[in-house]
Amino acid sequence: MNIKMLTMGALALAMTTGSALAASNTSALDDPAKMSPFFTDAGMKTLRSEADFKTAWMSMKPDEKKAVLKDCGDTTLNKAHADFCAMAKKMGE
Repeated sequence: MNIKMLTMGALALAMTTGSALAASNTSALDDPAKMSPFFTDAGMKTLRSEADFKTAWMSMKPDEKKAVLKDCGDTTLNKAHADFCAMAKKMGE
């Protein structure tokens, strides 16, 4: 009986942890389809000019802009996308 309970507990923990990790990787900043208009290269390292960035920003839906600004508010995500987030925050003002 104890082995059965331990096995069920371990299985439940593994399932919970897996879904939590999967949910944490859903960032608007990591979606190439949404982010490619803001960059000049496929590796998304070089931002477009401010005018081109603004054009791409204005073409986004309001809920997409809100999601991007929310993700830029996260310290960890902001570090990985610092230049983009600085420009997005400037556009969001």
